[in-house]
Amino acid sequence: MWKINNLLLVLGFLSWVCSSSVTASVSYDDKAFIINGQRKILFSGSIHYPRSTPEMWPDIIQKAKDGGLDVVDTYVFWNGHEPSPGQYYFEGRFDVVRFIKLVQQAGLYVHLRIGPYICAEWNFGGFPVWLKYVPGIAFRTDNEPFKDAMQQFTVKIVNMMKSENLFESQGGPIIMSQIENEYGPIEWELGTPGKAYMNWAAGLAVSLGTGVPWIMCKQEDAPEPIIDTCNAFYCQGFQPNNKDNPKIWTEAWTSWYMKFGGPVPHRPVEDLAFAVVRFIQNSGSFVNYYMYHGGTNFGRTSPGLFIATSYDYDAPIDEYGLLREPKWGHLRDLHKAIKLCEPALVSAYPTVTWPGNNLEVHVFQSDSACAAFLANYDTESSATVTFQNMNYDLPPWSVSILPDCKTAVFNTAKVSSQSSVTKMEKVSSEGFSWQSYSEEPVSADNSDTLAMDGLWEQINVTRDTSDYLWYLTDVNIDADEEFLKTGQYPLLTVMSAGHALHVFINGKHLGFVYGGLDKPKLTFTDYVKLSAGVNKISLLSVTVGLPNVGLHLETWNAGFLGPVTLKGLNEGTRDLTMQKWSYKVGVKGEALNLHTSAGSSSVDWVEGSLWLEKNP
Repeated sequence: MWKINNLLLVLGFLSWVCSSSVTASVSYDDKAFIINGQRKILFSGSIHYPRSTPEMWPDIIQKAKDGGLDVVDTYVFWNGHEPSPGQYYFEGRFDVVRFIKLVQQAGLYVHLRIGPYICAEWNFGGFPVWLKYVPGIAFRTDNEPFKDAMQQFTVKIVNMMKSENLFESQGGPIIMSQIENEYGPIEWELGTPGKAYMNWAAGLAVSLGTGVPWIMCKQEDAPEPIIDTCNAFYCQGFQPNNKDNPKIWTEAWTSWYMKFGGPVPHRPVEDLAFAVVRFIQNSGSFVNYYMYHGGTNFGRTSPGLFIATSYDYDAPIDEYGLLREPKWGHLRDLHKAIKLCEPALVSAYPTVTWPGNNLEVHVFQSDSACAAFLANYDTESSATVTFQNMNYDLPPWSVSILPDCKTAVFNTAKVSSQSSVTKMEKVSSEGFSWQSYSEEPVSADNSDTLAMDGLWEQINVTRDTSDYLWYLTDVNIDADEEFLKTGQYPLLTVMSAGHALHVFINGKHLGFVYGGLDKPKLTFTDYVKLSAGVNKISLLSVTVGLPNVGLHLETWNAGFLGPVTLKGLNEGTRDLTMQKWSYKVGVKGEALNLHTSAGSSSVDWVEGSLWLEKNP
């Protein structure tokens, strides 16, 4: 396997070099990207095409360009493009070709992160759920069923890009592509199979002959010609896997994602700009803001485990496509300042001096250009730096940029762009009211249920066609049960792999419980009022997205795997786990399409919130 992997790498590398020497217009060294012979420092921003609507794309892309970006970065979303094996979808929000062509029309480049594992706080990390049920599969390791599926999709995407002449080597905007995603920590856990898989993935990428560089982020042992890159809040100390490669920051996190029940994250633009300038002053060549426009997790198959509908990310362009100030404007000003330094940055190595405690000066001096960066790393105190017989005042935790080694045109802590504050206004009760629709719980007697022995894992039954699965069973209670006389009702315990649970006993709602991102598993425990004879237990299990990060996602479960017990009967504790259970996928509201205009008008709605009335 080692010889085969290395042969793939050699053949792929030769193909890449040959195509580069003839037609490719993208190359690099340790100081810059070289596109059509021009040496460049590149600023990029992540804009995920499924997280906004096609109608929004032109405006968002133009705002990215106006903000000083050179590149638009996006993942490719496997589960959106191949919802069932061999059945592809590239329309609407998933029209990736249209999106890339719009970026090209705006005069920007594209970094295409194919993955096809993407994480991205996206459902199942971008993997289609059907992949979990391919016989013998193990995700992201040296496993033939997984590699076959991954190769087929990767080749599909690359060939689609080639057919549309979208790689820079064909005159298109794609200047770089990514295979896999943040695999280093997974490889470390897996050991030898992980290493073999990583080399195989690298070989697959370079063998495709795209004529543009390939990267692997967070992959210190990425084999040549794959470039290792950094993802973090700060990357100033990052060193690529080869000293002759450019320093690439694939994810400069503009903030963080929002989870259900969590706070709204915020990262001050002063800190973000400070981090970016520190990376650039250490010879960084490429910075991508993750996210530049976060957007929205539309539909139920978009967000990952307990990830909120909003993917705003405190990005320079907000969820709705509006400029977030002062973040957008301050970064725009930063990009302008760095571009003024570009002639020096791409042609010289920095000379570094330390004029005082927590002070640092980087000077890029070439025959024709000079640029300087004056840094104060103290988090509390301002400082004055004397540089070339001139004094410069530096606020705490800041860097000043001198494109001519004389004039400070930008300081990371001094925000001159205007600020905007979103004001939330309460809607009056006259202008906004609740309406409710209530549907009856399902029981094992329903004709459209499927009966099986024992408890079945939820995704195995639903195949992720719905977030809801009813678990239904009957419990027979003898007339001589002691609790019927004493009123000390039995204790029902339900253990679930997640993520939320509603319990109905004989058609009445008993209670609910839910997990969270850090602890999706849950246990429901409560006393249940049962009667002599047959009692109907209806358990509604709810998933809140599927995990998007972790080792062996194919082994993760949801729903009830047991035990389910009744404690306090004459017999002691009755285990219901292995008795006959019936299953029904989905709830009635889904089948009626109540989320649509047509569907919502097909039922009678009641004024007010029935839930609030029943749960004051």
